[in-house]
Amino acid sequence: MAKNSQHSRNIKTIAKVVASNILLLCLLSLSGSSINAQEKESSNKIIFTPQWLPQAQFAGYYVALDQGFYSQAGLDVQITHPSPATNTLDLLSQGSSHIVSAFLMHGLKAVKEGAPIKHIAQMQQHSSLMIVTHKESNIENIPNLDGKKLGIWDNGFDDLIFALFKSEGICVKVVRISNTVNLFLEKGIDAMTVMHYNEYNQIINSGIDHHELNVFFMKELGLDIPEDALFCLQETWEKEPAKMDSFVKASLKGWEYAAQNKEYALELVEQYMKQANLPTNRVQQRWMLDKIIENMEPYGKTVKKGELDQKDYNRTTAILN
Repeated sequence: MAKNSQHSRNIKTIAKVVASNILLLCLLSLSGSSINAQEKESSNKIIFTPQWLPQAQFAGYYVALDQGFYSQAGLDVQITHPSPATNTLDLLSQGSSHIVSAFLMHGLKAVKEGAPIKHIAQMQQHSSLMIVTHKESNIENIPNLDGKKLGIWDNGFDDLIFALFKSEGICVKVVRISNTVNLFLEKGIDAMTVMHYNEYNQIINSGIDHHELNVFFMKELGLDIPEDALFCLQETWEKEPAKMDSFVKASLKGWEYAAQNKEYALELVEQYMKQANLPTNRVQQRWMLDKIIENMEPYGKTVKKGELDQKDYNRTTAILN
């Protein structure tokens, strides 16, 4: 009887040990699954930072996120906008962003200076940069700007402008301005650099007619250098080229959808602007969206949307040398 009781206790002890081991294995399995899920989520994460505050210039990315094009590509994308004083290329080296947008010229200039970054897409195929003057200023051509006060943004965008002045052999008095056209409207400066899709239209909407301005487009002066491009770290590209390529393709899909559904895209733009406490103007943002979409088309080039033409690359690097 005692032997049977001892045997029964041994069986119960063994059963408990087995049950404990099974439970431990289950917990380890669940823990492993959780870790794998976390690793997968982390590996799919992309923080994308456009080069400026929220506006229609970036509508295609908003659409790609809202329509699920990024998630369909297996990506977990977060869009974060910088402060006006931030150079988005710096965010790559700081580890704050995985992909950023920046002017092609700025990116190639950074590469020339040793930045370990990689150009992965060319979103804008043409230059929107221009110089405007009041007609009454009698500045009828670029040489007439010699010695004049020129307003240029205080966050850069001046490499192409200075290259133009160097080729013309002229000097201007640079006046650094913030994100406003007020100084030009008040005639505190003789001329101003503007984007056709943005500040130019702001000037027109401020009550100045087209015929009251002289305009000089960089693309009509032999300087049609493409602008918005996408960059990542060289290391990121080498480790995850497929992931970077998936982001580009999903972004282009977002832009295609935005082009076909502009009012929807503009609603998204306004949501982002309101979240950033920025004033919204549907007319201004519609103008911007139209011009941005136009400039994505590689007219007269042998490349597709999102690709960089070799001739454009050569001309850009030649200006930087």
